[in-house]
Amino acid sequence: MNPLMLDIGSTYFKVMENGRVRHWFRDFTRPIHDDLMDKCGGLVARHTPENIFICSSANGGLSTLILGLSESFSLKYAVNIAFNSGINIIDTVLLPRLAEATPPKEQVDVVILVGGIDGVAGFFGPETAAFLRQVDYSNIVYVGSDADIDFVKEAIENVVILDNIVDGKLKMRDKGLKTYLTDLYQADIMGKEEIKRLYDITANQIFSTPYIVNQALPAISQKLDVADPFIVIDIGGATTDIHYSRDLVSDNITGEGGYDRLVFKKLGVYKSRESLIHTARQNEYVFELLEYLGVTEDILEKQSEEATRVLMQLAIFLVLYKVSRHHGEYVELKLENLNSIVLTGGITKVLDEEDAEAILRFFYKKLLHFHQIPQLVLDHDYEIWTYGMEAVSAKERP
Repeated sequence: MNPLMLDIGSTYFKVMENGRVRHWFRDFTRPIHDDLMDKCGGLVARHTPENIFICSSANGGLSTLILGLSESFSLKYAVNIAFNSGINIIDTVLLPRLAEATPPKEQVDVVILVGGIDGVAGFFGPETAAFLRQVDYSNIVYVGSDADIDFVKEAIENVVILDNIVDGKLKMRDKGLKTYLTDLYQADIMGKEEIKRLYDITANQIFSTPYIVNQALPAISQKLDVADPFIVIDIGGATTDIHYSRDLVSDNITGEGGYDRLVFKKLGVYKSRESLIHTARQNEYVFELLEYLGVTEDILEKQSEEATRVLMQLAIFLVLYKVSRHHGEYVELKLENLNSIVLTGGITKVLDEEDAEAILRFFYKKLLHFHQIPQLVLDHDYEIWTYGMEAVSAKERP
C-alpha cells in the first residue's frame, strides 16, 4: 500500500495519497491535530501509523547567538552552518570586541562558541564566561580550538564539545555542528505540543519541511522541466526558504553535501506578514519596485487579494536580494549563472507566471544589469515536498 504523506504548513495541510496531492486551508482558531482530523480523518483512517509520513514547517524554528574569533573564518563558517541548518541567527559577537557587546535580552535556543585552529590556545577566557552568564540560553556548543577545550568545560556548565569547524588549512568542517543543530531542530519539533500530538497518527519521525524539500533537490531535474544550475524558492505563510547547490556559492566556503538551504524566518506572507512589510520598507529598491508594479506604498497596509499578490512578489525580490552581492549578511549565490528558478509553496496558489516573471525581470535588470532572466518554473501542485518525502520514506520503510 502506498504511504500517506502529510505536510503540516503554517497556512495549508497538504496530503499526497496514490500520487494525488490535495490541499486544505488551515483553521487557525483550532488545534492542528483537531483541524487535521476533521479535514483528513477519513484518509488517515485508511492507513496504519507505520504507513503515514509527516513533515511540518509550523513549529517556527530555533534561535542562536554566535561568539566567534574572526569575521573571515570562524564566525563566517558558523553563520553559514547555522543558516543551512534552519536556525535563525539573532546576533553575532566578535570575541576581540566582547567588551563592547550587549547580551541579547530574549531567550536564545542555542549559543555557538567558535574560534582558533587546533593546537593554539587562549581565545576564550573569564570574560567569555562572564558574558555568557548574562545570556538566557537553553543549549551551548563549542566548536573551536581543541587547545581551549579544558578551559571551556571548566568555565561553562553543560557545554557540548564538538570538532573544530575550522581545519588546519582554514577550510570549513561543517558535519558535526550541522548534525547537532539539525538534531536540535528535530527535537524542537517534537517538543512542540501541537506537533507532538501528531505522533498519535504516525509511527515515523516527523521531519521539518525545509529538510524534506532539500532532500528532493537531487531528483528535481528528473521530475520537472528544469536545467542546472537552479534554485528552489519556497514561499509560505511563516517562512521563506531558498534551496541551492553549493557550486552556486560565491565564497571560499566548502563543505560536505551537494545542496544547502537558507531559512528566512521573517519573510512569510501570513504569520510573519508584518516583518515582511518592515523588511520591504527598509530596502532601497522596494519603492521603485512598487512603482514598476503600478502600485503605491499604501498597498502594504491593505488586506486584499491584490495586496497579498504584491506581498508575495516582494518576498521573491527580497529573498533574491538577500543572497545577491548587494547583501553581505548571508551566503552570496551566483545568481547570474542560474538557468532555472523554481517557485513552490503557498505562493503558487496566488501568483501566475506573469506576476513572478515581472519580479525576475526587475531584479535581473536593476540589480544584476542582465536583460535575460532564468527559466521560471512554478510548482503549482506543490509536488516538490512529495519527492523529498518519497526519498525519506523509502529509507524508513523495511
